[in-house]
Amino acid sequence: MNRSICFLRSVNMAGHNKIKMSALTQLFSDEGFSDVLTYIQSGNIIFTDPGKRNDEVLSGKIEKSISKAFNLNVSAVIRSVAELEHLTSRNPYLSEKDFNPSRMGVVFLRKEPVPEAVKKMDSIDFPPDKFEISGKEIFLFCPHGFGRSKLSTNFFENKMKVTGTARNWQTIMKILDLAKNETE
Repeated sequence: MNRSICFLRSVNMAGHNKIKMSALTQLFSDEGFSDVLTYIQSGNIIFTDPGKRNDEVLSGKIEKSISKAFNLNVSAVIRSVAELEHLTSRNPYLSEKDFNPSRMGVVFLRKEPVPEAVKKMDSIDFPPDKFEISGKEIFLFCPHGFGRSKLSTNFFENKMKVTGTARNWQTIMKILDLAKNETE
């Protein structure tokens, strides 16, 4: 049994790609996942997968189920609790002088970008905003907020030809806390 987190891209309660979290919880349960819990109305689902964990298979299964049930095409990105725990040791911006967890985020990529795509990003610089690509994550630090930054999920998807979804650091830590407390 594997405790995992699914981050859906472009899901909210009102307007575009509307899915009620209660309906999403039911969908996950119907698909055979257990201990399903959602956090805020933006497609964060904590669940236990009774099968052998494979991110690509899980993502595809979830996307197909959402498409069938809600007639929506959304991307699903999967991470384990252990992978989220490991983010803290990899986060290069936790010691920033003006660190604010609401100004720090992570873009979770569906899969690791190819080296050529990562290399293409080396010359991109939008001070004071910063980013660092690390495996299947892109760490972001935007001291003036994400609303003013050019470093959006769409920016990285277009430049690197990857699929991803972003969450701020506060949300990630809350999801991790919920996932860990559910298993204790």
